[in-house]
Amino acid sequence: MKKTLLILTLFFSVFSLKAQTEDAWVYFTDKPSEKEFLSSPLKMLTQRSLDRRIRYNISLDFKDIPVEESYVLQLKTTEGIKILARSKWLNALHVQGSQEAITSLLDNNFVASIQFANKSLSSIEKGSTSKKTVSKKNKFEVLTDFDYGKGATQINIMKGEVLHENNFTGEGVQIAVIDGGFPNVDTFLSFERIRNNNQILGGYDFVNRDSNFYTGDSHGATVLSTIAGYVEDEFVGTAPDAHFYLFISEDVDIESPLEESLWVEAAEKADSLGVDIINTSLGYSTFDNPDYDYTYEDMDGNTAFISRGAEIAFSRGMILVNSAGNEGTDAWHYVTAPADSKSVLSVGAVYSFGVIAVAPFSSFGPTADGRLKPDVSAIGAFGTGIDASGNVTRSLFGTSFASPILAGSIACLWQAFPQKTNAEITQLVKESAHLYLNPTDQQGYGVPNFETIFNILIEEIPEIELENVQPFPNPVENELNFKFSTSTVSEVEVVIYNLLGQMVSKEMVSKLYPVKDISYLAKGVYLLQLSYNNQKQTIKLIKK
Repeated sequence: MKKTLLILTLFFSVFSLKAQTEDAWVYFTDKPSEKEFLSSPLKMLTQRSLDRRIRYNISLDFKDIPVEESYVLQLKTTEGIKILARSKWLNALHVQGSQEAITSLLDNNFVASIQFANKSLSSIEKGSTSKKTVSKKNKFEVLTDFDYGKGATQINIMKGEVLHENNFTGEGVQIAVIDGGFPNVDTFLSFERIRNNNQILGGYDFVNRDSNFYTGDSHGATVLSTIAGYVEDEFVGTAPDAHFYLFISEDVDIESPLEESLWVEAAEKADSLGVDIINTSLGYSTFDNPDYDYTYEDMDGNTAFISRGAEIAFSRGMILVNSAGNEGTDAWHYVTAPADSKSVLSVGAVYSFGVIAVAPFSSFGPTADGRLKPDVSAIGAFGTGIDASGNVTRSLFGTSFASPILAGSIACLWQAFPQKTNAEITQLVKESAHLYLNPTDQQGYGVPNFETIFNILIEEIPEIELENVQPFPNPVENELNFKFSTSTVSEVEVVIYNLLGQMVSKEMVSKLYPVKDISYLAKGVYLLQLSYNNQKQTIKLIKK
Protein backbone atom coordinates (compact mmCIF):
# COMPACT_ATOMS: atom_id res chain seq x y z
CA MET A 1 0.00 0.00 0.00
CA LYS A 2 2.82 2.42 0.93
CA LYS A 3 4.62 1.53 -2.33
CA THR A 4 1.44 2.30 -4.33
CA LEU A 5 1.09 5.70 -2.62
CA LEU A 6 4.73 6.48 -3.32
CA ILE A 7 4.33 5.62 -7.01
CA LEU A 8 1.18 7.76 -7.25
CA THR A 9 2.95 10.67 -5.52
CA LEU A 10 5.89 10.47 -7.91
CA PHE A 11 3.52 10.24 -10.90
CA PHE A 12 1.58 13.34 -9.94
CA SER A 13 4.81 15.21 -9.12
CA VAL A 14 6.18 14.45 -12.59
CA PHE A 15 2.82 15.32 -14.18
CA SER A 16 2.72 18.60 -12.27
CA LEU A 17 6.26 19.44 -13.38
CA LYS A 18 5.36 18.81 -17.03
CA ALA A 19 2.15 20.80 -16.78
CA GLN A 20 3.68 23.82 -15.05
CA THR A 21 3.64 26.92 -17.24
CA GLU A 22 7.10 28.17 -18.11
CA ASP A 23 8.43 31.27 -19.84
CA ALA A 24 10.98 30.84 -22.61
CA TRP A 25 12.57 32.60 -25.56
CA VAL A 26 12.46 30.70 -28.84
CA TYR A 27 15.18 31.76 -31.30
CA PHE A 28 14.83 31.30 -35.05
CA THR A 29 17.48 30.26 -37.56
CA ASP A 30 16.93 32.86 -40.25
CA LYS A 31 14.73 35.53 -41.85
CA PRO A 32 13.64 34.39 -45.32
CA SER A 33 12.32 37.88 -46.20
CA GLU A 34 15.68 39.58 -45.55
CA LYS A 35 16.38 40.67 -49.14
CA GLU A 36 12.86 41.99 -49.63
CA PHE A 37 13.01 44.26 -46.58
CA LEU A 38 16.57 45.46 -47.19
CA SER A 39 15.53 46.55 -50.68
CA SER A 40 12.50 48.45 -49.24
CA PRO A 41 13.69 49.83 -45.89
CA LEU A 42 10.65 52.08 -45.42
CA LYS A 43 8.65 48.92 -44.81
CA MET A 44 10.45 48.52 -41.49
CA LEU A 45 11.81 51.96 -40.52
CA THR A 46 10.55 55.53 -40.84
CA GLN A 47 12.44 58.11 -42.87
CA ARG A 48 13.61 59.78 -39.66
CA SER A 49 15.10 56.49 -38.51
CA LEU A 50 16.83 56.00 -41.86
CA ASP A 51 18.14 59.57 -41.70
CA ARG A 52 19.77 58.77 -38.33
CA ARG A 53 21.46 55.75 -39.89
CA ILE A 54 22.77 57.89 -42.76
CA ARG A 55 23.95 60.69 -40.44
CA TYR A 56 26.03 58.33 -38.32
CA ASN A 57 27.00 55.90 -41.09
CA ILE A 58 25.11 52.93 -39.61
CA SER A 59 24.23 50.24 -42.14
CA LEU A 60 20.99 48.29 -42.20
CA ASP A 61 21.52 44.65 -41.26
CA PHE A 62 19.92 41.34 -40.36
CA LYS A 63 18.72 42.63 -36.99
CA ASP A 64 16.52 45.28 -38.64
CA ILE A 65 14.47 42.67 -40.52
CA PRO A 66 11.15 41.70 -38.87
CA VAL A 67 10.65 38.22 -37.48
CA GLU A 68 9.42 35.85 -40.17
CA GLU A 69 5.62 35.95 -40.00
CA SER A 70 5.14 32.37 -41.23
CA TYR A 71 7.27 31.12 -38.32
CA VAL A 72 5.17 33.11 -35.87
CA LEU A 73 1.95 31.69 -37.34
CA GLN A 74 3.20 28.12 -37.10
CA LEU A 75 4.10 28.49 -33.42
CA LYS A 76 0.86 30.35 -32.76
CA THR A 77 -1.12 27.32 -33.94
CA THR A 78 0.96 24.89 -31.87
CA GLU A 79 -1.11 23.34 -29.09
CA GLY A 80 -0.13 24.48 -25.61
CA ILE A 81 1.96 27.45 -26.79
CA LYS A 82 1.08 31.07 -26.12
CA ILE A 83 3.08 33.84 -27.83
CA LEU A 84 3.46 36.94 -25.64
CA ALA A 85 6.12 39.06 -27.36
CA ARG A 86 8.58 39.13 -30.22
CA SER A 87 11.96 40.69 -30.99
CA LYS A 88 13.34 41.25 -34.48
CA TRP A 89 16.70 42.29 -33.04
CA LEU A 90 17.17 38.94 -31.29
CA ASN A 91 15.05 37.02 -33.84
CA ALA A 92 13.03 35.47 -31.05
CA LEU A 93 9.58 34.98 -29.59
CA HIS A 94 8.68 35.06 -25.91
CA VAL A 95 6.36 32.11 -25.31
CA GLN A 96 4.57 30.43 -22.43
CA GLY A 97 3.66 26.78 -22.12
CA SER A 98 4.66 23.57 -20.42
CA GLN A 99 8.28 22.50 -20.54
CA GLU A 100 7.29 19.62 -22.78
CA ALA A 101 5.31 21.79 -25.22
CA ILE A 102 8.07 24.38 -25.46
CA THR A 103 10.80 21.76 -25.94
CA SER A 104 8.79 20.20 -28.76
CA LEU A 105 9.18 23.42 -30.75
CA LEU A 106 12.71 22.25 -31.62
CA ASP A 107 11.04 19.83 -34.03
CA ASN A 108 10.54 22.81 -36.34
CA ASN A 109 13.56 23.16 -38.63
CA PHE A 110 13.43 26.98 -38.34
CA VAL A 111 13.87 26.94 -34.54
CA ALA A 112 17.55 27.32 -33.63
CA SER A 113 17.42 27.21 -29.83
CA ILE A 114 15.27 27.69 -26.75
CA GLN A 115 16.22 29.55 -23.59
CA PHE A 116 14.07 28.97 -20.51
CA ALA A 117 13.65 31.79 -18.02
CA ASN A 118 13.62 29.13 -15.30
CA LYS A 119 17.28 28.61 -14.55
CA SER A 120 16.68 25.12 -13.16
CA LEU A 121 15.82 24.05 -16.71
CA SER A 122 18.51 23.66 -19.31
CA SER A 123 18.34 25.86 -22.35
CA ILE A 124 18.59 23.77 -25.49
CA GLU A 125 19.62 24.13 -29.09
CA LYS A 126 19.79 21.91 -32.14
CA GLY A 127 22.25 19.08 -31.71
CA SER A 128 22.41 19.52 -27.94
CA THR A 129 20.46 18.09 -25.04
CA SER A 130 21.67 19.97 -21.98
CA LYS A 131 23.67 23.06 -22.79
CA LYS A 132 23.09 25.89 -20.31
CA THR A 133 22.86 29.48 -21.46
CA VAL A 134 22.66 31.46 -19.01
CA SER A 135 13.98 45.74 -10.75
CA LYS A 136 11.66 46.73 -10.23
CA LYS A 137 12.13 46.22 -6.57
CA ASN A 138 12.77 48.82 -8.03
CA LYS A 139 8.53 75.57 -32.30
CA PHE A 140 11.19 77.53 -33.32
CA GLU A 141 10.59 79.90 -30.44
CA VAL A 142 11.90 78.61 -27.12
CA LEU A 143 12.36 80.02 -23.65
CA THR A 144 15.90 80.32 -22.40
CA ASP A 145 15.57 82.42 -19.27
CA PHE A 146 13.87 79.88 -16.99
CA ASP A 147 12.99 80.26 -13.35
CA TYR A 148 13.78 76.72 -12.24
CA GLY A 149 12.20 77.20 -8.82
CA LYS A 150 12.54 74.08 -6.70
CA GLY A 151 14.24 72.26 -9.57
CA ALA A 152 17.28 74.54 -9.70
CA THR A 153 19.64 72.19 -7.85
CA GLN A 154 19.22 69.21 -10.16
CA ILE A 155 19.94 71.34 -13.23
CA ASN A 156 22.62 73.60 -11.81
CA ILE A 157 24.64 70.78 -10.26
CA MET A 158 25.31 69.55 -13.82
CA LYS A 159 25.59 73.09 -15.26
CA GLY A 160 22.65 72.23 -17.47
CA GLU A 161 21.51 75.84 -17.37
CA VAL A 162 24.44 76.71 -19.67
CA LEU A 163 22.77 74.72 -22.44
CA HIS A 164 19.43 76.43 -21.83
CA GLU A 165 21.05 79.88 -21.80
CA ASN A 166 22.49 79.12 -25.22
CA ASN A 167 19.00 78.19 -26.45
CA PHE A 168 19.49 74.44 -26.37
CA THR A 169 16.41 73.10 -24.61
CA GLY A 170 15.88 69.82 -26.46
CA GLU A 171 14.10 71.27 -29.48
CA GLY A 172 14.04 68.73 -32.32
CA VAL A 173 15.33 65.87 -30.16
CA GLN A 174 13.04 62.86 -29.65
CA ILE A 175 13.03 60.96 -26.36
CA ALA A 176 11.24 57.66 -25.68
CA VAL A 177 10.32 57.17 -22.04
CA ILE A 178 9.75 53.47 -21.32
CA ASP A 179 8.07 52.96 -17.97
CA GLY A 180 5.02 51.74 -16.05
CA GLY A 181 2.41 54.33 -17.02
CA PHE A 182 1.58 57.96 -17.73
CA PRO A 183 -1.79 58.76 -16.13
CA ASN A 184 -2.88 62.41 -16.13
CA VAL A 185 -0.15 63.53 -18.52
CA ASP A 186 -3.08 64.39 -20.78
CA THR A 187 -4.76 66.55 -18.09
CA PHE A 188 -2.30 67.92 -15.51
CA LEU A 189 -1.43 71.61 -15.82
CA SER A 190 2.25 70.76 -15.38
CA PHE A 191 2.21 68.98 -18.78
CA GLU A 192 0.06 71.58 -20.55
CA ARG A 193 3.06 73.18 -22.23
CA ILE A 194 4.19 70.00 -23.99
CA ARG A 195 0.59 69.20 -24.95
CA ASN A 196 -0.04 72.65 -26.42
CA ASN A 197 3.22 72.53 -28.35
CA ASN A 198 2.42 69.03 -29.71
CA GLN A 199 5.54 67.62 -28.11
CA ILE A 200 3.90 64.27 -27.28
CA LEU A 201 4.25 62.41 -30.56
CA GLY A 202 2.54 59.19 -29.49
CA GLY A 203 3.01 56.06 -27.45
CA TYR A 204 1.74 52.57 -26.73
CA ASP A 205 0.86 50.30 -23.83
CA PHE A 206 2.73 47.08 -24.61
CA VAL A 207 1.45 45.40 -21.44
CA ASN A 208 -2.22 45.63 -22.43
CA ARG A 209 -1.62 45.90 -26.18
CA ASP A 210 -3.54 49.17 -26.19
CA SER A 211 -2.98 52.58 -27.78
CA ASN A 212 -4.08 54.33 -24.57
CA PHE A 213 -0.81 55.18 -22.85
CA TYR A 214 -2.31 57.72 -20.45
CA THR A 215 -2.87 54.94 -17.97
CA GLY A 216 -0.98 52.61 -15.64
CA ASP A 217 1.26 53.57 -12.74
CA SER A 218 2.08 57.24 -12.08
CA HIS A 219 5.80 56.43 -11.83
CA GLY A 220 6.26 57.03 -15.55
CA ALA A 221 4.47 60.38 -15.41
CA THR A 222 6.74 61.57 -12.60
CA VAL A 223 9.81 60.36 -14.52
CA LEU A 224 8.60 62.28 -17.59
CA SER A 225 8.03 65.40 -15.50
CA THR A 226 11.71 65.68 -14.56
CA ILE A 227 12.46 66.13 -18.29
CA ALA A 228 9.34 67.82 -19.65
CA GLY A 229 7.40 69.29 -16.73
CA TYR A 230 6.76 73.03 -16.61
CA VAL A 231 5.11 75.11 -13.90
CA GLU A 232 5.85 78.81 -14.27
CA ASP A 233 8.14 80.18 -11.55
CA GLU A 234 8.09 76.80 -9.77
CA PHE A 235 9.63 74.09 -11.91
CA VAL A 236 11.22 73.39 -15.31
CA GLY A 237 12.39 70.00 -16.58
CA THR A 238 15.83 69.46 -18.05
CA ALA A 239 14.65 69.33 -21.71
CA PRO A 240 11.36 71.25 -21.81
CA ASP A 241 11.27 71.54 -25.61
CA ALA A 242 12.09 67.95 -26.56
CA HIS A 243 9.51 65.68 -28.18
CA PHE A 244 8.33 62.46 -26.60
CA TYR A 245 7.04 58.95 -27.19
CA LEU A 246 5.55 57.31 -24.10
CA PHE A 247 5.75 53.51 -23.91
CA ILE A 248 4.46 51.21 -21.16
CA SER A 249 6.40 47.96 -20.76
CA GLU A 250 6.22 47.50 -16.99
CA ASP A 251 3.31 45.60 -15.42
CA VAL A 252 3.25 46.95 -11.87
CA ASP A 253 1.10 44.07 -10.62
CA ILE A 254 3.66 41.38 -11.38
CA GLU A 255 7.40 40.98 -11.89
CA SER A 256 8.12 38.59 -14.74
CA PRO A 257 10.64 38.04 -17.56
CA LEU A 258 7.91 39.06 -20.00
CA GLU A 259 8.55 42.68 -19.02
CA GLU A 260 12.06 42.35 -20.43
CA SER A 261 10.65 41.24 -23.76
CA LEU A 262 8.08 44.04 -23.79
CA TRP A 263 10.86 46.55 -23.13
CA VAL A 264 12.79 45.23 -26.13
CA GLU A 265 9.65 45.57 -28.25
CA ALA A 266 9.30 49.18 -27.09
CA ALA A 267 12.97 49.92 -27.84
CA GLU A 268 12.59 48.43 -31.32
CA LYS A 269 9.56 50.64 -31.91
CA ALA A 270 11.50 53.68 -30.71
CA ASP A 271 14.28 52.89 -33.16
CA SER A 272 11.86 52.44 -36.05
CA LEU A 273 10.33 55.87 -35.33
CA GLY A 274 13.71 57.61 -35.33
CA VAL A 275 13.93 58.32 -31.60
CA ASP A 276 17.25 59.75 -30.43
CA ILE A 277 17.30 58.92 -26.70
CA ILE A 278 15.63 56.23 -24.60
CA ASN A 279 15.19 56.77 -20.87
CA THR A 280 14.38 53.74 -18.76
CA SER A 281 13.81 53.97 -15.03
CA LEU A 282 13.35 50.23 -14.60
CA GLY A 283 15.63 47.39 -13.60
CA TYR A 284 15.38 43.61 -13.23
CA SER A 285 17.09 41.12 -10.96
CA THR A 286 14.34 39.26 -9.04
CA PHE A 287 10.94 38.00 -10.13
CA ASP A 288 7.73 36.69 -8.59
CA ASN A 289 8.93 33.19 -9.50
CA PRO A 290 12.35 32.87 -7.78
CA ASP A 291 13.37 30.28 -10.38
CA TYR A 292 13.63 33.19 -12.81
CA ASP A 293 15.86 35.34 -10.59
CA TYR A 294 19.19 36.60 -11.88
CA THR A 295 22.38 36.15 -9.91
CA TYR A 296 25.19 38.66 -9.65
CA GLU A 297 27.10 36.52 -12.16
CA ASP A 298 24.30 37.21 -14.65
CA MET A 299 24.92 40.97 -14.43
CA ASP A 300 27.55 40.82 -17.17
CA GLY A 301 25.69 42.74 -19.87
CA ASN A 302 25.32 39.62 -22.02
CA THR A 303 22.94 37.36 -20.12
CA ALA A 304 19.67 39.21 -19.44
CA PHE A 305 17.40 39.40 -22.47
CA ILE A 306 16.77 43.10 -21.82
CA SER A 307 20.49 43.87 -21.60
CA ARG A 308 21.20 42.19 -24.90
CA GLY A 309 18.36 44.17 -26.44
CA ALA A 310 19.74 47.40 -24.99
CA GLU A 311 23.14 46.75 -26.55
CA ILE A 312 21.53 46.35 -29.97
CA ALA A 313 19.52 49.54 -29.42
CA PHE A 314 22.76 51.44 -28.92
CA SER A 315 24.20 49.94 -32.10
CA ARG A 316 21.30 51.54 -34.00
CA GLY A 317 22.60 55.00 -33.03
CA MET A 318 20.43 55.86 -30.02
CA ILE A 319 21.61 56.94 -26.57
CA LEU A 320 20.26 54.79 -23.73
CA VAL A 321 20.04 56.25 -20.23
CA ASN A 322 19.00 53.88 -17.43
CA SER A 323 18.60 54.00 -13.67
CA ALA A 324 21.27 51.98 -11.88
CA GLY A 325 18.85 50.56 -9.28
CA ASN A 326 17.89 51.20 -5.68
CA GLU A 327 19.44 48.13 -4.07
CA GLY A 328 22.36 49.83 -2.35
CA THR A 329 21.22 48.95 1.17
CA ASP A 330 19.92 45.44 0.32
CA ALA A 331 21.69 42.09 0.47
CA TRP A 332 21.68 42.32 -3.32
CA HIS A 333 23.25 45.74 -3.74
CA TYR A 334 24.33 45.63 -7.37
CA VAL A 335 23.10 47.38 -10.51
CA THR A 336 20.22 45.61 -12.23
CA ALA A 337 19.56 44.78 -15.88
CA PRO A 338 19.75 46.56 -18.32
CA ALA A 339 22.01 48.97 -16.40
CA ASP A 340 24.69 46.26 -16.64
CA SER A 341 24.82 46.64 -20.43
CA LYS A 342 28.16 47.96 -21.66
CA SER A 343 26.73 50.74 -23.83
CA VAL A 344 23.91 51.87 -21.54
CA LEU A 345 24.65 55.05 -19.60
CA SER A 346 23.58 53.83 -16.15
CA VAL A 347 22.92 56.52 -13.56
CA GLY A 348 23.38 56.42 -9.80
CA ALA A 349 21.75 58.79 -7.30
CA VAL A 350 23.29 61.62 -5.28
CA TYR A 351 21.97 64.56 -3.30
CA SER A 352 23.48 67.95 -2.65
CA PHE A 353 23.17 70.60 0.01
CA GLY A 354 26.25 72.44 -1.19
CA VAL A 355 28.32 69.25 -1.24
CA ILE A 356 27.62 66.24 -3.45
CA ALA A 357 26.89 63.10 -1.43
CA VAL A 358 25.88 59.65 -2.64
CA ALA A 359 22.36 58.42 -1.82
CA PRO A 360 22.79 55.24 0.28
CA PHE A 361 20.10 53.33 -1.65
CA SER A 362 21.89 53.80 -4.99
CA SER A 363 23.07 50.46 -6.40
CA PHE A 364 26.72 49.47 -6.57
CA GLY A 365 28.94 48.17 -9.34
CA PRO A 366 31.04 46.76 -10.74
CA THR A 367 29.39 44.36 -13.18
CA ALA A 368 30.13 40.66 -12.88
CA ASP A 369 32.78 40.99 -15.60
CA GLY A 370 34.51 43.83 -13.75
CA ARG A 371 33.27 46.92 -15.60
CA LEU A 372 32.60 50.22 -13.79
CA LYS A 373 28.92 50.77 -13.08
CA PRO A 374 27.07 53.00 -12.60
CA ASP A 375 28.67 55.19 -15.22
CA VAL A 376 27.70 58.57 -13.76
CA SER A 377 25.35 60.08 -11.17
CA ALA A 378 22.68 62.78 -10.91
CA ILE A 379 20.27 64.10 -8.30
CA GLY A 380 18.15 61.19 -7.12
CA ALA A 381 17.51 62.15 -3.50
CA PHE A 382 15.38 65.20 -2.78
CA GLY A 383 14.78 65.45 -6.51
CA THR A 384 12.09 67.71 -7.94
CA GLY A 385 9.24 66.74 -10.24
CA ILE A 386 5.48 66.37 -10.47
CA ASP A 387 3.83 63.91 -8.08
CA ALA A 388 0.79 61.69 -8.63
CA SER A 389 -1.53 64.55 -7.64
CA GLY A 390 -0.03 66.96 -10.16
CA ASN A 391 1.87 69.04 -7.63
CA VAL A 392 5.51 70.14 -7.67
CA THR A 393 7.38 68.11 -5.09
CA ARG A 394 10.96 68.08 -3.90
CA SER A 395 10.73 64.66 -2.32
CA LEU A 396 11.64 62.33 -5.18
CA PHE A 397 13.93 59.49 -4.15
CA GLY A 398 15.42 56.89 -6.44
CA THR A 399 17.77 56.41 -9.35
CA SER A 400 14.49 56.36 -11.31
CA PHE A 401 14.63 60.16 -11.25
CA ALA A 402 18.40 60.63 -11.55
CA SER A 403 18.22 58.90 -14.94
CA PRO A 404 15.67 61.16 -16.71
CA ILE A 405 17.15 64.31 -15.18
CA LEU A 406 20.40 63.39 -16.92
CA ALA A 407 18.67 62.18 -20.10
CA GLY A 408 17.05 65.59 -20.57
CA SER A 409 20.36 67.42 -20.30
CA ILE A 410 21.90 65.01 -22.79
CA ALA A 411 19.06 65.83 -25.19
CA CYS A 412 19.96 69.53 -24.97
CA LEU A 413 23.63 68.74 -25.56
CA TRP A 414 22.88 66.58 -28.60
CA GLN A 415 20.66 69.34 -29.99
CA ALA A 416 23.66 71.66 -29.83
CA PHE A 417 26.08 69.18 -31.44
CA PRO A 418 24.02 66.76 -33.58
CA GLN A 419 27.08 65.74 -35.60
CA LYS A 420 28.42 63.85 -32.58
CA THR A 421 27.62 60.12 -32.39
CA ASN A 422 25.91 58.44 -29.46
CA ALA A 423 29.25 56.93 -28.43
CA GLU A 424 30.98 60.31 -28.53
CA ILE A 425 28.26 62.01 -26.48
CA THR A 426 28.19 59.32 -23.79
CA GLN A 427 31.98 59.34 -23.52
CA LEU A 428 32.04 63.13 -23.14
CA VAL A 429 29.42 62.88 -20.39
CA LYS A 430 31.61 60.42 -18.50
CA GLU A 431 34.83 62.38 -18.97
CA SER A 432 33.25 65.62 -17.73
CA ALA A 433 32.12 64.10 -14.42
CA HIS A 434 33.63 65.27 -11.14
CA LEU A 435 35.07 61.86 -10.14
CA TYR A 436 36.41 60.91 -13.56
CA LEU A 437 39.95 60.43 -12.27
CA ASN A 438 38.80 58.65 -9.09
CA PRO A 439 35.54 56.79 -9.81
CA THR A 440 33.70 54.82 -7.14
CA ASP A 441 31.55 51.70 -7.20
CA GLN A 442 28.45 53.68 -6.21
CA GLN A 443 28.83 57.02 -8.03
CA GLY A 444 30.77 55.85 -11.05
CA TYR A 445 32.52 58.83 -12.60
CA GLY A 446 30.26 61.16 -10.63
CA VAL A 447 28.14 64.13 -11.72
CA PRO A 448 28.67 65.35 -15.32
CA ASN A 449 29.44 68.99 -16.14
CA PHE A 450 27.65 70.16 -19.28
CA GLU A 451 29.35 73.55 -19.28
CA THR A 452 32.69 71.79 -19.64
CA ILE A 453 31.41 69.66 -22.52
CA PHE A 454 29.82 72.65 -24.23
CA ASN A 455 33.01 74.68 -24.07
CA ILE A 456 35.11 71.78 -25.37
CA LEU A 457 32.84 71.19 -28.35
CA ILE A 458 32.52 74.87 -29.17
CA GLU A 459 36.31 75.06 -29.40
CA GLU A 460 36.23 72.24 -31.95
CA ILE A 461 34.42 74.50 -34.42
CA PRO A 462 37.31 75.86 -36.48
CA GLU A 463 38.14 79.55 -36.33
CA ILE A 464 39.06 81.00 -39.73
CA GLU A 465 40.75 84.36 -39.94
CA LEU A 466 39.06 86.47 -42.59
CA GLU A 467 41.30 88.65 -44.74
CA ASN A 468 38.97 91.06 -46.52
CA VAL A 469 35.87 91.32 -44.34
CA GLN A 470 35.90 91.30 -40.54
CA PRO A 471 32.65 90.83 -38.57
CA PHE A 472 32.65 92.28 -35.05
CA PRO A 473 32.00 92.08 -32.13
CA ASN A 474 31.97 88.35 -31.48
CA PRO A 475 30.27 87.41 -29.14
CA VAL A 476 27.56 89.85 -30.24
CA GLU A 477 24.26 91.00 -28.75
CA ASN A 478 22.07 92.86 -31.28
CA GLU A 479 24.12 94.40 -34.10
CA LEU A 480 26.85 92.68 -36.08
CA ASN A 481 29.22 95.11 -37.81
CA PHE A 482 31.48 94.44 -40.79
CA LYS A 483 34.83 96.03 -41.52
CA PHE A 484 35.83 95.99 -45.20
CA SER A 485 39.61 96.06 -45.29
CA THR A 486 40.12 96.10 -49.05
CA SER A 487 38.82 98.12 -51.98
CA THR A 488 38.23 94.96 -54.01
CA VAL A 489 35.21 93.95 -51.87
CA SER A 490 32.25 96.30 -51.62
CA GLU A 491 29.56 93.89 -50.50
CA VAL A 492 29.27 90.45 -48.97
CA GLU A 493 26.56 87.82 -48.75
CA VAL A 494 25.97 86.96 -45.10
CA VAL A 495 24.33 83.61 -44.29
CA ILE A 496 23.74 82.40 -40.75
CA TYR A 497 23.18 78.72 -39.94
CA ASN A 498 22.30 77.10 -36.63
CA LEU A 499 24.26 74.07 -35.48
CA LEU A 500 21.69 71.77 -37.04
CA GLY A 501 22.79 73.15 -40.40
CA GLN A 502 19.52 75.04 -40.92
CA MET A 503 19.67 78.46 -42.55
CA VAL A 504 18.17 81.12 -40.27
CA SER A 505 19.22 84.28 -42.14
CA LYS A 506 20.52 85.37 -45.55
CA GLU A 507 21.13 88.91 -46.85
CA MET A 508 23.64 91.21 -48.53
CA VAL A 509 25.72 93.63 -46.46
CA SER A 510 27.59 96.50 -48.15
CA LYS A 511 30.21 99.12 -47.31
CA LEU A 512 27.49 101.77 -47.43
CA TYR A 513 25.66 100.15 -44.50
CA PRO A 514 27.99 97.58 -42.90
CA VAL A 515 25.61 96.59 -40.09
CA LYS A 516 23.35 93.57 -39.69
CA ASP A 517 20.58 93.42 -37.11
CA ILE A 518 20.56 90.03 -35.36
CA SER A 519 18.47 90.97 -32.32
CA TYR A 520 15.81 88.49 -33.42
CA LEU A 521 18.18 85.55 -33.05
CA ALA A 522 17.97 83.48 -29.88
CA LYS A 523 21.06 83.14 -27.72
CA GLY A 524 23.37 80.43 -28.88
CA VAL A 525 26.13 79.39 -31.24
CA TYR A 526 25.80 79.84 -35.00
CA LEU A 527 27.91 79.46 -38.11
CA LEU A 528 28.43 82.67 -40.08
CA GLN A 529 29.20 82.18 -43.78
CA LEU A 530 30.54 85.09 -45.80
CA SER A 531 30.62 84.92 -49.62
CA TYR A 532 32.34 87.40 -51.91
CA ASN A 533 34.40 87.31 -55.14
CA ASN A 534 33.63 83.58 -55.54
CA GLN A 535 35.08 82.90 -52.09
CA LYS A 536 33.32 81.45 -49.05
CA GLN A 537 34.54 81.64 -45.50
CA THR A 538 32.84 80.36 -42.36
CA ILE A 539 33.37 81.32 -38.73
CA LYS A 540 31.74 80.59 -35.40
CA LEU A 541 29.37 83.30 -34.17
CA ILE A 542 28.18 83.52 -30.58
CA LYS A 543 24.93 85.40 -29.91
CA LYS A 544 24.73 86.68 -26.33
